Amino acid sequence: MLSWKRLVRPLTALLLTAAVAAVPATAAHASSTTSTGWNDYTCKPSAAHPHPVVLVHGTFANATDNWLALAPYLENRGYCVFSLDYGQLPGVPAFHGLGPIDRSAAQLQTFVAKVLAATGAAKADLVGHSQGGMMPRYYLKFLGGAAEVNTFVGIAPDNHGTTLDGLTQLLPYFPGAEDLISAATPGLADQISGSAFLTKLNAGGDTVPGVHYTVIATKYDEVVTPYSSQFLSGSDVHNVLLQNLCPLDLSEHVLIGLTDRIVFHEVANALDPAHATATTCASALS
Repeated sequence: MLSWKRLVRPLTALLLTAAVAAVPATAAHASSTTSTGWNDYTCKPSAAHPHPVVLVHGTFANATDNWLALAPYLENRGYCVFSLDYGQLPGVPAFHGLGPIDRSAAQLQTFVAKVLAATGAAKADLVGHSQGGMMPRYYLKFLGGAAEVNTFVGIAPDNHGTTLDGLTQLLPYFPGAEDLISAATPGLADQISGSAFLTKLNAGGDTVPGVHYTVIATKYDEVVTPYSSQFLSGSDVHNVLLQNLCPLDLSEHVLIGLTDRIVFHEVANALDPAHATATTCASALS
């Protein structure tokens, strides 16, 4: 008789494939321990941009590949830019963000403290993509991050989990599937809608006082579904649908964080609202 475990494995593989379908091929061989031009601990924030920017990658990504476009974009605008690897699993190089998310948040806490000590800044700004746009909320809410962060920008974040276009709703029909995913990739299991992690994260409200939140989503997101679940509720939240800025923009879950210069312009606006300019389709040329 065919065992449940043999039936579960294809479903697990399907979930993993859906989550990483568009991950750039360079991630498989790029070094994730060093960055290209940023992570300069001698950088001192300017009066114009007093907060160092910490970039937080997504699931199956790393500190380098996720930010090959956005990091230089921000550096060229005068920011001190840093990025970290988190959520590593033993024996899995380059593809990170797979460990338990509460532990990943503790890694972020340590990294931000290191950046603040090196730069002398009082607070940092955070910009994250996908899981990296959600995980820092645990740091802000439970690990004292609200005292260390000024602005948090989430690009395509799974703030309330994802159904992966309904695929996760099949899990109850495969006994043992959720346990298998939790054991192999706990960071992925934590992101499924209704998980214990997300229930704890969102209990009592989405935000914490003192932090400015911006969420940028695309209606073509095929990984964090429904896309509206990405938006936050709170008194200091700016929720943005990319297609309201530029109806012609077809970026989906990966490209919105990796290469979309319209999104980059909106990120720059969030980091420096005093000098914000309108974000339109033409912003792709700026």
